[in-house]
Amino acid sequence: MFGISDIPKFILAFFLVLPVISILHEAGHVFFAWVMGAKKIRVVVGSGKPILDFGIVEIRQFYFWYGFCNFENIKRKEKLANILIFSGGAFFNLLSIIAVILLVENEVLEEGMLTYQFTYFSMYYVFFAMLPMIYPDGNFSDGKIILELLKNNKEIIKERTYRIKFKAESEEWEVLDHQKELIQTFENEEDAREKARSIAQDNRPSRIIRIQGDDEKEIQNYPRIPL
Repeated sequence: MFGISDIPKFILAFFLVLPVISILHEAGHVFFAWVMGAKKIRVVVGSGKPILDFGIVEIRQFYFWYGFCNFENIKRKEKLANILIFSGGAFFNLLSIIAVILLVENEVLEEGMLTYQFTYFSMYYVFFAMLPMIYPDGNFSDGKIILELLKNNKEIIKERTYRIKFKAESEEWEVLDHQKELIQTFENEEDAREKARSIAQDNRPSRIIRIQGDDEKEIQNYPRIPL
């Protein structure tokens, strides 16, 4: 049973313990994405306006609520790789729970409200991350994506393909959508790439193909964003 004196500890849990748990969760996703060769990894902690930015981590105004990570150009995009990436968050949370329990049992840490809150909220994260559901904002939970992959529903990670294509007759670069319809033309390649990146990032999972003559190659891919 807790009393009035425990209320500050509950407040501390929301403003300190939850962000730590969120960072551990995103670290799990990031670790497996890195193993799969991901580049330009970015971790966002919280929601609202960005207030701090250091390294690959961005802290937002409401740092104690929500979090996600994104990355580009993973080398391995098959089913198993995606399952590992999307289960990584819950896996790291479970590892941290086991670590805290062992530290308490071996009297390295003192059992108390903070250790209880850490394990409780970590389990909360694991449960809602792995529960196969669609969130109110339309995003799929990690568990929902993993379940669909286990059911061999590859549509869940099927990429839209956007193209930048050099048109020799006019010496212009065309940006084509996933249905190969023209979006816009540019005089230089970098402007065309920037336009394609902007569209592809907003329509994950997606990839960008560069076409010049007979040369066709993938220059960028944007996987789904793990939450």
